[in-house]
Amino acid sequence: MAEKVMVKGNEAMGEAAIRAGCRLYFGYPITPQSELTEYMARRLPEVEGTFLQSESEVAAVNMIYGAASTGTRVMTSTSSPGFSLMQEGISYIAGAELPSVFINVVRGGPGLGDIQPAQSDYFQGTKGGGHGDYRLIVLAPKSVQEAVDLVQLAFDLADKYRNPVLVLADGMLGQMMEPVEFPEFRDLKTLPDHSSWAMQGCEGREPHKITSFDIDPVNLEKMNLGYQKKYREIEAKEVRYDTEMIEDAEYLLVGYGTMARILGTVVKLARKEGLKVGLFRPITLWPFPYRELESFAKGKKVLLTVEMSMGQMIEDVKLAVNGKIDVNFYGRTGGVVPTPEEVLRELKKIIERSE
Repeated sequence: MAEKVMVKGNEAMGEAAIRAGCRLYFGYPITPQSELTEYMARRLPEVEGTFLQSESEVAAVNMIYGAASTGTRVMTSTSSPGFSLMQEGISYIAGAELPSVFINVVRGGPGLGDIQPAQSDYFQGTKGGGHGDYRLIVLAPKSVQEAVDLVQLAFDLADKYRNPVLVLADGMLGQMMEPVEFPEFRDLKTLPDHSSWAMQGCEGREPHKITSFDIDPVNLEKMNLGYQKKYREIEAKEVRYDTEMIEDAEYLLVGYGTMARILGTVVKLARKEGLKVGLFRPITLWPFPYRELESFAKGKKVLLTVEMSMGQMIEDVKLAVNGKIDVNFYGRTGGVVPTPEEVLRELKKIIERSE
């Protein structure tokens, strides 16, 4: 068993990326993820990698486009306002089908907001913050260990589907320290071979073409239909979720990331009081586990979605249950994190009203 080390979330995600085979990082510092950028600046030269601090997030995302075109594992990290600036480039990357990894350590908004943890970038990540019919695979960790595991998975999924992958964290996860067990370093020689499409020099072969557009609308539609076929495959194969004490639950909580971790405590507190409460946690925010949530919601007396926002994931929850059960909501925003006790109080009020 590997030794566990105490490490901050931002730095853990950086080390996980390096161990996954990432050797290229382009980014711009922004709180509360700046330690990730700083860590990559210090660590990448030690493994013969390249770190470059760009002049802006707009520049960083376009550097990602260029680097990903070589088929090399590449990533950037940012926080909410910076992620907003990257949206046009992410749309281009998705259209060009370039494997790449983005980490958004979400903070309160809108606008400049603050530097406290939030979940108000859910729409931006799951519905597409840029233009066009594209999708990001979106992974939501609830702990530093899971952030390490999901960063590793992000690179594998990006390569498997030639698609950008977003790890949607938050300021609390980025700043907290927890014991982590890191995986072994990936042998770079065993990483997927992208020579069939990547820009790696065309001596002795026909040049490759990487583009996200076609002037002919018929051809562009064909490109879009190809993307959609890939997205349907991802939806069929890559849904991930977790549950807690859901088998005998009469009341169901739904949350993701840090909020789901807090809801785990709510479940324990409620059970001590005799309330049969369970938790459903999406790990992939896209593809969202619609069928799985619909199945687990059947027969429940109350369903409560809790978010560190004014309600964004709740729209997917409503789509999942399709009107078969009322979906209640509780949220705090602007960087305020709900406590287990206040969520339990809200749940009791909803239960009382429903009886």
